[in-house]
Amino acid sequence: MRPQLAPKVSNEETANEDLNWEVEAVLSWHDEDAKAAIATLLQDCRHLRSQLALAESAISRGMVRGWRPSFDRPPFERR
Repeated sequence: MRPQLAPKVSNEETANEDLNWEVEAVLSWHDEDAKAAIATLLQDCRHLRSQLALAESAISRGMVRGWRPSFDRPPFERR
């Protein structure tokens, strides 16, 4: 008797499930208060941007061979 194989799940389905789980976790942490969750995420984003600015000023150009960090995410491209 052959063992049953699990059905294949696409990477996109897995990514959507992971995103849904993360959204539910953030809302649960903030007692289902969406405004509080968004405010916290915006605060984290501001902090990360300031950390990126500090890193940009500290990294020598020769060390990273001309690469410069970007503050904005490039547009999402579907494959």
